[in-house]
Amino acid sequence: MQTDNESQSVNHEDERKIRKSFNRSQRPWAQIRSSDSWGIFKVMSEFVNGYESMAKIGPCVSIFGSARTKPDHPHYKNAEKIAAKLVRHGYGVITGGGPGIMEAGNKGAYEQGGKSVGLCINLPFEQGNNAYIDTDKVINFDYFFVRKVMFVKYAQGFVVMPGGMGTLDELFEAITLIQTKKIGKFPIILFDSSYWGGLVDWLKSTVAQKAHNINIEDLDLITVVDDVDEAVQAIDEFYSNYNLSPNF
Repeated sequence: MQTDNESQSVNHEDERKIRKSFNRSQRPWAQIRSSDSWGIFKVMSEFVNGYESMAKIGPCVSIFGSARTKPDHPHYKNAEKIAAKLVRHGYGVITGGGPGIMEAGNKGAYEQGGKSVGLCINLPFEQGNNAYIDTDKVINFDYFFVRKVMFVKYAQGFVVMPGGMGTLDELFEAITLIQTKKIGKFPIILFDSSYWGGLVDWLKSTVAQKAHNINIEDLDLITVVDDVDEAVQAIDEFYSNYNLSPNF
C-alpha cells in the first residue's frame, strides 16, 4: 500500500511528465524531429542486443503473470512447477525477469538446471531483477515494445498465469500476432479457469457472437487449463502434431 509520501512522489512525477510533454510540443518541429531521430539508434541497439542474445538460447516458452504474486500463493507455486516441468521436457523459460510469477518461472527453470531467461525492464515501485536468471541471459530494456518483440519472436509457446495490465498486454499481443498470421500458431495456455473464464466468456458472447468483432474460431487460439501437467501437455501435444521436439 502506498504511503502519503509515495503518493505525492507519484503525483509529482506524473506532473513532471505532463509538463515535459507540453514543453516538447512548444519546441520547433525540426528540433523535435532531430531529437526523435537520434532516439532511433537507442531502439536499434536494443533490438540488436536482444536478437544476438536470444538467437543463441534455443526453444523456449514464455511465462507471463503478475509481479505482485507472493511466493506462498498457489499461482506462484504452480508457475514454478510448470517451469520446472518445461525444462525437464527440453524447453527453456523466458520471463520478464521481475518478482512474482516471473520469479517463480525463472526459479523453476533455474533449479532444474534449464535455461532461465529474464527480459528485464525498470518499473516504478517494483523491485529489480529476480535472483534466478542465468547470469548470461539477463537482457535489459528501456522500451516495452522492443521487449515484447523478444517475448514473442523467441518463444515456442506461451503460458499465461493470472496477472494485471502488463499480463493482459502480453497475452493480447501474442493472440493478435497469431490471429493476423504474423507469427506461427504457437500454443497459448491460460492457467486457472476461475481467473480467465470470465474474460473468455466475454470474448465469446460479446466480442464474437454479439459484436462480430472477431471470429468464434479465434478463441481456438487459446487453451484454458487448471493443472500443471495439462499446461505442459498442451505444449508437448502441439509440437508432436508437427513431429517436432524441443531439439528442433
